[in-house]
Amino acid sequence: MTGLDLEKLVAIDVHVHVEQDLHGHLSMDAELLDAAAKYFKGEPNHPTVPEIAAHYRDQQMAAIVFTVDSELATGHPTLSNEEIAEAAAQHPDVLIPFGSIDPARGASGVRLARRLVEEHGVRGFKFHPSIQAFEPNDRRHYPLWAELESLGVPALFHTGQTGIGSGLPGGRGIKLRYSDPMLLDDVAADFPGLTVIMAHPSVPWQDAAISIAQHKANVYIDLSGWSPKYFPPQLVRAANTLLKNKVLFGSDYPLLSPERWIADFAKLEIRDEVRPLIMKDNAVRALKLG
Repeated sequence: MTGLDLEKLVAIDVHVHVEQDLHGHLSMDAELLDAAAKYFKGEPNHPTVPEIAAHYRDQQMAAIVFTVDSELATGHPTLSNEEIAEAAAQHPDVLIPFGSIDPARGASGVRLARRLVEEHGVRGFKFHPSIQAFEPNDRRHYPLWAELESLGVPALFHTGQTGIGSGLPGGRGIKLRYSDPMLLDDVAADFPGLTVIMAHPSVPWQDAAISIAQHKANVYIDLSGWSPKYFPPQLVRAANTLLKNKVLFGSDYPLLSPERWIADFAKLEIRDEVRPLIMKDNAVRALKLG
């Protein structure tokens, strides 16, 4: 197989979770995964990388795939970045591998980031401040952001509410405040060469996310994790106008399927000329795929 054929792809999904490896290991404990499935009103579904590739190939879409390194915060062993990247490399026509590093790993995490990019073909990194329990603008993590900027790869951060831990006592200790997008404004300002992708409609901080994406040329918003029929109205207005080049299609598969997302997106009042930007063209630019 060759790489992505951008002409043939109808969309690029920038937000797809790998929740199970080829050995049957899950990315989180069953309680957290089951609570997330309940939050999204679906059944637990944990496809492997080859299964994800087959699903997206059938849809003529590409997908960014990643896990979340939450071992230090939760005690649950994380899936291997290297194995995910190697599995994705078997499907380069539809899969783009991202890595995930808990910033608490410090200097070893910085070295790991470079190794994943240079030796394993990782094209970016996913962070979940609430699960990993860190503030993105904490100066202790700046060496990692500097390394990603130097490597020229994007950083995708969860923002806003999360289905992980939702409905459990104390939310299983997961704190939403770490995912306030305003913490990323500092990161984007201090690392202007780093592409920052704010994942999800950032409820309850949607207005802040819109402001940051408009103000910082290096910041994008992905629309994953919510059915479009529930998008805040100000997000829809911004996507149609001042942020038409800054918003990206993302589903949050397997919690939310791309088919369900696209079916609801088709009913949204989005201008015809804006739809292809959101579905593919903006991602091509943000990820430097062209």
